[in-house]
Amino acid sequence: MQPINFMQRAVSSVQTLQPYQPGKPIEEVERELGITNILKLASNENPLGTSPKAQAALANPLQTLELYPDDSGYSLKQAIADKFGLQRNQITLGNGSNQVLDTIARAFLDHNRAAVFSQYAFAAYPLVTKMVGAALQVAKANPADHPTMPYGHNLANLLARIDAKTHVVFIANPNNPTGTWLEKAELHAFLQQVPPEVIVVIDEAYTEYVQDADFPNALTWLDEFPNLIVTRTFSKIYGLAGLRVGYAVSSPEVADILNRMHLPFCVNSLALAAAQAALADDDFLQHSVTTNSIGLQQWFAACVNNGWEYIPSVGNFITIDCKRPAMPLYHAMLREGVIVRPIGGYGLPQHLRITVGTEAQNSRCIEVLQTQLREPYLDQGIL
Repeated sequence: MQPINFMQRAVSSVQTLQPYQPGKPIEEVERELGITNILKLASNENPLGTSPKAQAALANPLQTLELYPDDSGYSLKQAIADKFGLQRNQITLGNGSNQVLDTIARAFLDHNRAAVFSQYAFAAYPLVTKMVGAALQVAKANPADHPTMPYGHNLANLLARIDAKTHVVFIANPNNPTGTWLEKAELHAFLQQVPPEVIVVIDEAYTEYVQDADFPNALTWLDEFPNLIVTRTFSKIYGLAGLRVGYAVSSPEVADILNRMHLPFCVNSLALAAAQAALADDDFLQHSVTTNSIGLQQWFAACVNNGWEYIPSVGNFITIDCKRPAMPLYHAMLREGVIVRPIGGYGLPQHLRITVGTEAQNSRCIEVLQTQLREPYLDQGIL
């Protein structure tokens, strides 16, 4: 009997997919290199950990793990609505904002349609677009020598890529992995020019970290733009990446479409309880913002002092141009117990993305980076 090629049996859109590559886990580095005291600054996690209120809230659902979670997410939706002046019927919950992005793609894209997003945009956008067989319409980003926002979204190019096939536009603000951002006036003007039947997704995964007075809160535009969907997550500043909970906010009509595709019980009881408590922990949120602001300045100063080029950022990470292939440098830093993120998969093979940590964590990473960039090194293979 001839062996069956199951890849050929898969739908065509799946055959060309490349899996998402996350930051390397601490346990994997310990196992492969036999080292301890590892510092992970690869996945934009909160270096302060999790909200104390969220941790305390986990006690109650731990007593009832035999029961299914509230599939409606009533209490968490109400907490989100109360905090941001929304209605519960505008909210869609998901197993992390990645699942929400997947739901949007499945609701509005297929093999006859297309999605527009920027060069260097978050890897989930092409992934969810390809999964449903839709076409990718990639808009050229600002060039590296752009005077104010190198590698940032070019809104004129995004508009130019929209055509009759376009059903969804994805915009991350701030953008991952570059850290670049769009200010209020320019993004609002863009939304006014997008055809009203085209869904625009503004991904605000890092919005809570931003201190720029001209940075928009896209939630305030939902009444003006019925085609707008805003996605947010509890994985970043709230420190709940391990529990996987995110949400989308849209018009009630669009939310009804997304909620029809809601997988049963996709957000577990622990995540629901922790997210609701974290949303109310203003002290932890402010401490996280302050720590990140100080850390960003620490990194900016290190880059200036060492002559390292970096992409402007308002998120909780910084992307540095190493002026040489970044993969060997990444491996060299791994051997020193520091995990960062090479982003060759985003078309930036000489760049490293580094999460902003505490002052001590940043200092350790800067010292390792200084050492490795001073000396020639050889790639000793992919771990």
